[in-house]
Amino acid sequence: MTLDPTRLGNVMWRCLSGSHAHLAEGVGAARRYQRGFSPLLGFADPENPDFSGLDGCTQSGEQFYCAEWTGDVPPGWRLLQEATMLRMVDTGALAISPEGAEAPVWRALTAVDAEAALALALKMRPGPFGPRTLELGDYLGIFDNDALVAMAGERMQAGPWREISGVCTAPGYGGRGLAVTLMKELMRRQRSRGEGTFLHVMSSNTVARRLYEGLGFRAAAEVAVRVLERL
Repeated sequence: MTLDPTRLGNVMWRCLSGSHAHLAEGVGAARRYQRGFSPLLGFADPENPDFSGLDGCTQSGEQFYCAEWTGDVPPGWRLLQEATMLRMVDTGALAISPEGAEAPVWRALTAVDAEAALALALKMRPGPFGPRTLELGDYLGIFDNDALVAMAGERMQAGPWREISGVCTAPGYGGRGLAVTLMKELMRRQRSRGEGTFLHVMSSNTVARRLYEGLGFRAAAEVAVRVLERL
């Protein structure tokens, strides 16, 4: 099956109004994840977002990520950060070993690991992450004794495309291929389900971009990304 990366356009809306609609709040042409999940916003028309659809489900002080929009910030909101990110897709160029062939040993993360996963994400800042993000898909972790030292998992889904997200490694554990091990396992699972794999990385993060390119990913699009705060 040939997967079309153009179906990843406006992926936040596609996910929040589609596969994750049961986890979303908002009315009309605007959606957000319920509190506790990743703080993402999606709009049916990202070039002309209708923020009024979020009036009943957002509170002062909440911060959100929004993509593919560069227009004027509406009243009641404040722009905190803006940059660009690459949307990268797995080309299938890298052969993935069968399950169990990779080392070191990982295990699935569950609700009991939520606090440790959030702490690692807050320290390493791999992107938007919340205490319930682990519920969005398969999340895997590598431990040193009882300490979570690397993780990666699945977040958004748009049709046959599945996102890898939350990829991070604790200080002092880099250079061991821990994140690569976890990503390969997630890629293997997604390929076995007939899904395409995509991810997001900040355009300025050349180190991560090289890592993903080494795993067979290529840039499919560069899009604006903003962090907003509700006033």
